[in-house]
Amino acid sequence: MKKLAVFGGPRTVPEGMVKSWPPLSKDDRKAVMSVFDSNILHGTGAPNAVALQKEFAAYIGCKYCLVTNSGTSALHMAVASLGIGPGDEVIVPAFTYWSTAAAVLHHNAIPIFVDIEPDAFCIDPKLIEPAITKRTKAILPVHIHGMPCNMGPIMKLAKKHKLLVIGDACQAHGAKSDGKMVGNIEDTCGFSTNRSKNLSSGEGGLFTTNNENAYRVASMLREFGEVVVHGEDREYNAYGMGWMYRAHEFVNAFCRSQLKHLPENNAKRKEFAEFLTASLDDIPGLKGPYTPPRREPVYFSYIVRFCPDELGLDVPMGKYKAAVQKALAAEGIGTGQWQRVPVPAQSVFKDMQGYGKGCPWNCKHYGRKFKYRGEDYPRTIKFIAEHAYLSAVHPPNTMKLMKLYVEGFKKVMSQPEAILKLIAEADKQAKK
Repeated sequence: MKKLAVFGGPRTVPEGMVKSWPPLSKDDRKAVMSVFDSNILHGTGAPNAVALQKEFAAYIGCKYCLVTNSGTSALHMAVASLGIGPGDEVIVPAFTYWSTAAAVLHHNAIPIFVDIEPDAFCIDPKLIEPAITKRTKAILPVHIHGMPCNMGPIMKLAKKHKLLVIGDACQAHGAKSDGKMVGNIEDTCGFSTNRSKNLSSGEGGLFTTNNENAYRVASMLREFGEVVVHGEDREYNAYGMGWMYRAHEFVNAFCRSQLKHLPENNAKRKEFAEFLTASLDDIPGLKGPYTPPRREPVYFSYIVRFCPDELGLDVPMGKYKAAVQKALAAEGIGTGQWQRVPVPAQSVFKDMQGYGKGCPWNCKHYGRKFKYRGEDYPRTIKFIAEHAYLSAVHPPNTMKLMKLYVEGFKKVMSQPEAILKLIAEADKQAKK
């Protein structure tokens, strides 16, 4: 049995082997450099902006797309373009990045949180209906970590209660629910093209819809509330409150180049993920993600579940998880986590900060009194406690790295006594 690297043994994954996302090519550089040659650097009517909108709309199969400067701005446009505003409630999952709820707050509406599925990590459709009130205007499912939500029941609920559905697909470009791509199911949807995302432009976003009126409103919101007709003299009249959410042409050109490779890159992520999940089925102490029926994830993150009971270890989950992560890191296997508490447990919600002085919760157009409590979302708490994501399960990395990951998993998990030693060392250090 090989000695663990954390105790001085050989490292499983060689230094410098793990490559960063996204894969960059000469075509990417050529696309960006061509913007200099065009001398058209910005504008909603710029050639790369217009082309990217058409190409992404065609990719997911929807009618309309608008490029934006971030996923958060795209989400805000998705909320605002449907007429949601002061006094309205929007149902949001407790497990998400908090910009989902921020997009609701940005338009003076109230996020109402519900818990996630017991076996996955998306919003549970069964918990949505009890959260609906006379103030509810929309449901905002989040296709988190590249896992699409169970959209069939969600859309049925929305139809039953005459609610709108807003998608957060910032981490799910190309994911499918019931065979249909996210972003082409909901009334409106927002995508991010931040560097880390499956479709990367460095920083940017995409708004999608099949609703002509929402498209028209979002077009105004994106550019100061004005109606901009390209090729005509600009009116310079704001028809409503708007923002500067335009993306520049360097971003658009880079995103177009990356979009050409999105299907093959997603396919590679799926290949890696399925290999890892099958391998982890035979390694006690860790498990891969569960994919519910009729859903096709794109693995923005590869989720790993920590299972001390499978090794016969009666230790607290937090201590076990920290010890295993430390051992894996020494082997060159990176794991991480960005969310530590349910979103409603974050200070902006617990303290109801919003815009200050309690707005929008205590504004006269609302009037309902309640408190956000993180402990009301036990599945989210459990998921956060038991899971982390595995780094670099994407190209330009190769199956060779995935096989080394499996080798490292086997090495660490076959030595439960070493895990207990790490826990004991951590406990001793904490007492100093």
